[in-house]
Amino acid sequence: MFALIDCNNFYASCERVFQPDLIDKPIVVLSNNDGCVIARSNEAKSLGIPMGTPAFKYKKIFEENKVEVFSSNFKLYGDMSNRVMSIISRFIPDVEIYSIDEAFLKFDGFSEDTIDQKCREIIETVLKWTGIPVSIGLAPTKSLAKVANRIAKKYSNETNSFHSINNNSKRIKSLKNINIKDIWGIGFQNEKKLLKIGVKSGFDFVSLPDQWVKKNMSIIGLKLKKELEGISTLSIEEGKNNKKSIATTRSFEAEISSLDDLIERITTFAVVGSKKLRRQNSECSIISVYIRSNPFKDNNDKYHFSLTGALPFSTNSSIEISKFAIKLLKKIYSKGRVYKKAGIILMGLTPESNHQFSFFDKNIEKQKKLMKSIDGIDNKYGQYKVRLASQDQKRIWKMNRQKLSRNYTTNIEEILIVK
Repeated sequence: MFALIDCNNFYASCERVFQPDLIDKPIVVLSNNDGCVIARSNEAKSLGIPMGTPAFKYKKIFEENKVEVFSSNFKLYGDMSNRVMSIISRFIPDVEIYSIDEAFLKFDGFSEDTIDQKCREIIETVLKWTGIPVSIGLAPTKSLAKVANRIAKKYSNETNSFHSINNNSKRIKSLKNINIKDIWGIGFQNEKKLLKIGVKSGFDFVSLPDQWVKKNMSIIGLKLKKELEGISTLSIEEGKNNKKSIATTRSFEAEISSLDDLIERITTFAVVGSKKLRRQNSECSIISVYIRSNPFKDNNDKYHFSLTGALPFSTNSSIEISKFAIKLLKKIYSKGRVYKKAGIILMGLTPESNHQFSFFDKNIEKQKKLMKSIDGIDNKYGQYKVRLASQDQKRIWKMNRQKLSRNYTTNIEEILIVK
């Protein structure tokens, strides 16, 4: 059996741990530069505040309903996440940390009663030791565990934040009651395909022929279908110190259409991602670049373009990675469109010590020395003091965070004082 543990309204819950007077009050957390709403408490959701909406549009609603607004405090959220995950690891060794607020567990060799008991103990212990409420969904596959978790969270009063899909009738009932867009792994493009042929629920999806799913949604879609049928195709990926991919993505302060502006952004993302590679002594051999419109705009003209390519040699050089990323960007850029978000994903990661030399990387030693010097300057004088020519030299990467809470757990100067 697989379990998915999800921290409830995680960012809002982190703020409440250290400010208990916020319990039962509406809370929203804003994105970088206090731009858009990226997290909401249940009370904020009930006010009709949508995810991803620009904060300035809802300023009046925030004031009228006394909504507590916070800048994103990722140091605090990251540290609280580590605490939650370390507690979970005490109960069972097979843990896959899926995101900052989610983890998959795999229970092998346990009776059903023992698994249920352990899940309830995890919920109680995490809440008692950290103050963070969590929900757990249990099922024979990872995808069904996601569905079960959704039920546990949505009907928390009835389920006590724990729901198990442990038989076929529960599986069918759950799939009939979940919208196709809410199924983990479907995605926006597949949702459009499925709605066109009348597939609206999870049960409709698993009722499709395997051949159609494989042809229209690839082998990945077929694996998802099998998962929802109760046949496990995804296993636990044990956590490692080094990431398997590194993504750097940002929403822009305002929509942009200029290729030069997009090149500047993608170059900066490449520099940030390359630095992360060097920190874990890794190199990448595959790069994916994407640009997209504003998904929250009230029109049907929504678009998402991406392209993935293999580097001629593995590298962690900011120069080489940005150069290749710009080539990909130019291939997917469409003049006349406006874009709200872009990103770069570095994949095919391998240890730097295992570098395979080729004819194309003759300047590798010079690049390594240059990157080492740049990192040394940044470490001494502050992040991104040295920039590539295609980056905006005047742009300072200090985020606008006017409503930032204290770093209660990571800064000795900001810890709570008990009197």
